[in-house]
Amino acid sequence: MIPFFPDFTPIELELKPALKPALLGAKDGVSEFTFSNLYLFRRRYNYKVSQERDGNILVSGERDGKKFFTTPCAMPKEDVLRALLAGHDYWKGISESVLGNSLPLLEKLGVTVAEDRDNFDYLYNTSDLALLSGKKFHKKRNLVNAFLLSYPNHDEKPLTAEYLPQALATLERWRRDKGEDGDYVAAREALELSAEMELEGLICFINRHPAGYCLGEYVAGDSMFAIHFEKCIDEYKGVYQAVNQFFAASLPPSCLYINREQDLGDEGLRQSKMTYRPCGFVKKYTGTVG
Repeated sequence: MIPFFPDFTPIELELKPALKPALLGAKDGVSEFTFSNLYLFRRRYNYKVSQERDGNILVSGERDGKKFFTTPCAMPKEDVLRALLAGHDYWKGISESVLGNSLPLLEKLGVTVAEDRDNFDYLYNTSDLALLSGKKFHKKRNLVNAFLLSYPNHDEKPLTAEYLPQALATLERWRRDKGEDGDYVAAREALELSAEMELEGLICFINRHPAGYCLGEYVAGDSMFAIHFEKCIDEYKGVYQAVNQFFAASLPPSCLYINREQDLGDEGLRQSKMTYRPCGFVKKYTGTVG
């Protein structure tokens, strides 16, 4: 049972039947606003959840010693918003649909809204990533072609339960090669709970050895797929580009966009994401008082 505001409870698997359908009301395709993403990163951000009397979901979290809240689906009622602002340092991940025409209310409450560029989700046309056609993708296409020539005994499969051990082995190798954990804890749990979380993906093999995988889920209906995790073994040149293309090509025609999440302000990651020529962004905003 999700408690009513002002009470919050930690996000647990038992809340999925209530929380996942409620989050389907999030219209923009924000990658964070799925049950799996909130659950998998619950420890990193100390996520807790509440709801208004009409069922509108509210999420509270912590990062770097500051408390924040998010409103995935809709603008809270004025009295609830006042209380949230008073009890948190800032309001995170405000989507464009939630922001809507609420600027007069936010001005009344003294809320300053600013673009959070570091957390914009990158959107790509599925067909662009699947075909890599045209001059703007020639470098990516060359890397994939080189991969295909270098590793003729490659194979790719849907990431079903049968291949979870191989995906886990890939993740462990990725962690060892990187020498740091990064999002390892969430990525491992995502694989272990992929069935419960209803996550989908692809795994690539070279000479029957796992070389890379991706894992994610549909957001915003069936028109957009969010890639939450992508882990590959760097010794195979071009493997990331190949996994990217293989998976995009496997998606149904109804999936028009691929959401490859944010760059978190990492300049190298930003440049990498831009080289795939995004068709747009899922914009997010931050709200502060004072």
